[in-house]
Amino acid sequence: MVGEGYSRRRALLYATLTGLIEPIGGLLGVTLVMMARPILPWALAFAAGAMLFVISDEIIPESHRNGHERLATFGVVIGFAVIMLLDVLLG
Repeated sequence: MVGEGYSRRRALLYATLTGLIEPIGGLLGVTLVMMARPILPWALAFAAGAMLFVISDEIIPESHRNGHERLATFGVVIGFAVIMLLDVLLG
């Protein structure tokens, strides 16, 4: 800002004011997370269901075109197994 013609004092003031909003945003974020905590499992379940719908409606039929049914099916099974393994190991 000093390069744009503002005084050093005014540039420092504006920089300080823009930095003061960060703790307010942090407190707002913590408050929203605490309020959303009870519905978080339901929201994650909804997101998982939406992803399963996308997979079953768009990706699986597309992957089974042009004679790649076996490879696509093995990919889905292996991907599912890896995700379940990671869930058990990391959860």
